[in-house]
Amino acid sequence: MAVRKHQSLPPRSLEILHAIVQTYIETGEPVASRTVSRRWSRGHLSPASIRNIMADLSDEGYLEQPHTSAGRIPTGAAFQAYAQAIASRGVKPNEVERARSELSADDTVEGRVERSSHLLSELTRNVGIAAAIPAASQTLEQVELVPLADRRVLMIVATRDGMVRHRVVHVDEQMLPGELASIRNYLNRDFSGWTLEAIQAELRRRMAAERAAYDATFKKLILLYDKGLLDLGLEPEVHMGGTSNLVGIELHLTRERMRELFRALEEKERILQLLERFLEGPSEDVTVRVGLGEVHPSMAGLALIGLNLPLSGGLSAKIAVLGPMRMNYSRVISAVLGVGEAFRSLPV
Repeated sequence: MAVRKHQSLPPRSLEILHAIVQTYIETGEPVASRTVSRRWSRGHLSPASIRNIMADLSDEGYLEQPHTSAGRIPTGAAFQAYAQAIASRGVKPNEVERARSELSADDTVEGRVERSSHLLSELTRNVGIAAAIPAASQTLEQVELVPLADRRVLMIVATRDGMVRHRVVHVDEQMLPGELASIRNYLNRDFSGWTLEAIQAELRRRMAAERAAYDATFKKLILLYDKGLLDLGLEPEVHMGGTSNLVGIELHLTRERMRELFRALEEKERILQLLERFLEGPSEDVTVRVGLGEVHPSMAGLALIGLNLPLSGGLSAKIAVLGPMRMNYSRVISAVLGVGEAFRSLPV
């Protein structure tokens, strides 16, 4: 269900549209003109005037009429207009400060992503989702190598887009702390600031040089290189919290469809598809997507509210809340904006 901008709507039409959305969120039933007149316009507009406005909103694609004699229900465009109005109010400073305090407890992007998902779930009582998408070309910040028992080595590689990857490998011969320190210093001194692709190409060139065969440090480096020291891959970091919150929500799903929904939420690739498909706009814009059936049939009754957060070094983060179409949009949007502002404000 596509959404459109609503700036061209007259103020009175927007007021009526927001009243319909709020009523629908509260009741889940089609909204009649008489209900809007009684509950929201306080008699300033007659049901006939409201019906005319509702007819115009239907022509504009903001309302649908499920039955000839029934009231109207809001479309995705209506929810988007409603969300934009809420988002324009901004976010309370104390909410940003709470989120900043929570996220700053971890100094890695991966850690903040995980904390963001749990914080969004806690604040909204829905499903919190957060992901970090690495830059296509990563630049080395520094390497750390830690000796472990049983001829194992912990390899830690930090890149300048804020990602930190680690891997424990077994080596055929024991590596002493001093040897690992020499390898670490060699890489950090010679290659910090290089892209990983360029480092790998240069190491291969040096491996082919005859002089490298007589360098003990380089020999040890080759062993770790062969174990994947700089082969980090570009796997996004995805975390989700609060899926159990969906159990108590009236989604009108059969037991089998509910099982399908939970299975779908367990698939990392599907969650990434959800985020990348719908959260592509500017970072300051809250995106609302109502009805996610094209991602999976069991998600037809769900809505996604989220932000795209470009960060330094080419990294991007995406945060979102997944919940029923009739969720508390004010609370969810405030939470998403607060966590997003806090995330952006912390150094990577």
